[in-house]
Amino acid sequence: MTDQQWAGIRQRVEALKASPAGSDVFGARGHQWVLEQPLSHAELAELEAQMKVTLPEEFRAFLLLVGAGGAGPAHGMFPVRRVQGRWRWEGDGADMADLSRLAEPFPEQGPDPELVEALLAERPEEEDFDEIEEFDDATEAWDERWDAVMFAPERTVGATVICHLGCAQREWLIISGSHRGTIWSDCRVDDADLAPLLGRDGKPVTFAQWYLDWLRDAERTALEAI
Repeated sequence: MTDQQWAGIRQRVEALKASPAGSDVFGARGHQWVLEQPLSHAELAELEAQMKVTLPEEFRAFLLLVGAGGAGPAHGMFPVRRVQGRWRWEGDGADMADLSRLAEPFPEQGPDPELVEALLAERPEEEDFDEIEEFDDATEAWDERWDAVMFAPERTVGATVICHLGCAQREWLIISGSHRGTIWSDCRVDDADLAPLLGRDGKPVTFAQWYLDWLRDAERTALEAI
């Protein structure tokens, strides 16, 4: 079933590229409906060997049957490429992922609202300071603490950044651990924690659901614009 769900996907993306309304889909001006070529089995084996992981099944099948990235949700799916003999994902924020730790399980616990609330409660308020310079210094110190806690590398081991939504918001694909194969949103820039994307049924969204839902929505947007 994993292979079958990707049948005809490249053709559907190419049809959107040819559609006069394809540019009306959010992010299309960035990825321009271009899909990278699929990986060969040898390339995929090399990628997984370098990173010491077996990629989630839906994602593996996509890389082999559809493409190594490109046209996709928001501004596109980060392509995975071999650069100077090493495989890596390329895109705005892709370097946030530590590819040397992809085999480590992504943290079991989900979002930590108490942690976020505690940090936000410590954020300085301008009216509490007599001098603007003191407020600026306190704000800078708080920003450093927020980043140190919320962007600690341990919070995203076992995952890779796969998409940029704009305004420093991103989405991650979980590679290892109990959340393997699901997509998580990253709005830490907007004072929110990492959180799993949930479908209409309230269940975590898997890679295939993420991509295919986007494609159906894109086709609907293009059709309505004609």
